[in-house]
Amino acid sequence: MNGVVLPAWLDTLLAIVEHAQLGMLRLWHWLGLTGDVHGQPAWPWSHRIAGETLLIDLGVARQLAWTGIAVALSLVAMLLALAWRRRRAILLPMAAAGLLLAPWPAPALLFVPAAPTSFHASPTGFSVEAISLGARIYGQHCAACHGDDGRGEGPLAATLPRWPPTLVSPLLARRADGELFWHIADGMRDGNGGLAMPAFAGVLAGEEIWAVLDYAKALAAGEGAKSAGSWPMALPVPDMAIRCGADTPRRLAQWRDGQRLRLVAFDGSPDRIPLEDPRFLTLLVTPDGRPPASVPQFRSDCAAVSPQAWDTVARLAGVAPERLGGTELLADRGGWLRARGTPQQKGWSDADLLCESGQASRPAASATAEKPAPDALTALLLRMDAEPVRFVKGGIVH
Repeated sequence: MNGVVLPAWLDTLLAIVEHAQLGMLRLWHWLGLTGDVHGQPAWPWSHRIAGETLLIDLGVARQLAWTGIAVALSLVAMLLALAWRRRRAILLPMAAAGLLLAPWPAPALLFVPAAPTSFHASPTGFSVEAISLGARIYGQHCAACHGDDGRGEGPLAATLPRWPPTLVSPLLARRADGELFWHIADGMRDGNGGLAMPAFAGVLAGEEIWAVLDYAKALAAGEGAKSAGSWPMALPVPDMAIRCGADTPRRLAQWRDGQRLRLVAFDGSPDRIPLEDPRFLTLLVTPDGRPPASVPQFRSDCAAVSPQAWDTVARLAGVAPERLGGTELLADRGGWLRARGTPQQKGWSDADLLCESGQASRPAASATAEKPAPDALTALLLRMDAEPVRFVKGGIVH
């Protein structure tokens, strides 16, 4: 996955658009003007601002930015006119001129149809439990059309009015999660109004639909890693229950706390447990979801205690579960999965980076250029730090 390098002004504009729409949704919900659907406030309008269009059409984005500035200045002029009566004859025409001269974008380009769940957020936390649940549901309700590998070539695909889209592509990254949720819940129709995909709202509960979406992302990642050597979209580290030594189990999201993370698929003897490394936190993932019985001194003693973790990591890595042992995944400080190491390789290299940002931080990049890293793994970690993921999904910056 090659990340999108956003100009600073566009990054700011997307954030303003997102917060403005979310703010309007919360206000309408607080006023009782919109209710809930599938457990979250329903978007009450038929359209929304197309953040995804702003991302690819800089002309429309610039028009919206300048229009926003003009509207803001006009509002300031009107407020001053109310308070400054002696200058009202000048300020009010200035306010009107700002609104008239603003380069308003064409509505057909700025707005797109919305769903009641367009701004819904997944409550699962991309957990291994949700991904495992989604795998079972996908096999029961989705694989017949979308295929076991998500490429849209299931045994029933040829009987449909049109072939299902492949999930092993940036498709899931381009659409907002809430709108993907709505497509599953409410179904889809083709250009002629015929049924392209049935509605599952009466078959699956809301949390089951979210779980299917989580599994679809993991499926796309694994298939992309196998076929193209990269993940088609940025993915966070899956959340799971972990335990360090004799401590009480807790969630990975609470333990990581902004640190780099190394996930190690471990199925060997205790003397082969990796040493602690100050460059990152190390978490063992075992086939049975149990920590090793004994951990030698100075070895990593934190392990996943979620039984679903092994199969989930295998799916993300694009490796069969029986061959996962020795595989490592690296996550950056932002919690995004970035690189995969295999037991067959002799060392780390840039080729192991399956999620590239392309968004370099110049000071960090220049610093690493002046002082070469002592080894390939350190160089890879420094590159991850210098090129943080800036993931834009459905026009929303994550």
